[in-house]
Amino acid sequence: MISRPAASLARSAALTGTLAAVLRATAPGGRRRWERTNHAGRTVGLYTGPATALGAALAAGRIRPAAGLAVLAAGVCGAYDDVAGAGDPRRGFRAHLAALRRGEITSGAVKLFGIGAAGLAAGAVLKERPVDKVLAGVVIAGAAHAVNLLDVRPGRAAGAVLALAAPGLPRGGPAAALSAVAAGAAAAALPDDLGERAMLGDTGAHALGAALGAAVAVGNGRAGLLAHAALVVAAAGCGDRVSRLARAL
Repeated sequence: MISRPAASLARSAALTGTLAAVLRATAPGGRRRWERTNHAGRTVGLYTGPATALGAALAAGRIRPAAGLAVLAAGVCGAYDDVAGAGDPRRGFRAHLAALRRGEITSGAVKLFGIGAAGLAAGAVLKERPVDKVLAGVVIAGAAHAVNLLDVRPGRAAGAVLALAAPGLPRGGPAAALSAVAAGAAAAALPDDLGERAMLGDTGAHALGAALGAAVAVGNGRAGLLAHAALVVAAAGCGDRVSRLARAL
């Protein structure tokens, strides 16, 4: 009998791979809509991002519906930024919050508050006590943003998700199954990402991070939630440094 984490990993990888192949073959709206230029000046496809978000959301929803919705919401918010924020040089929370104070609503601000709201909503369902609900929401939203900070070079974000998800796989239970969802989607996306044929974009990176955050939220009590919340908040506060480190690795 296949263990639940193994089944979740296989399901997530299969869904992500199949959806990416379908999007690549059909290119809804025309191929130019699905093309971007990466850091090296190469033309890459955006198929992997939506495929990762949908594949991970569907697989996570079988384990915890609230987790699946959080992953999907993170992907949708990321997709909005991929489309509406294309060409916007502003990066990081501070730049988008500064624009908001001037009365300008940027795609980054929409993403920030949208993913935050989705994380808090999921946390409210996944945990029982009020403090834990808030901490779980911070972890889910913070993990989504943290993984996106790593998506600055091919393979960085997906590779990090694989490394972070792996230790939770042997534990069993819903948390391990959610870790497997993140690992499966990341594994399916990694070859095209590393080969610079496609990119995760904000869509895929945020969705993978939300899946990881949901696994942490489900599998930890208050002490663990506090520790992880502190880590993701610190990562957000040092966003530029985290991204520079990811580029250097």
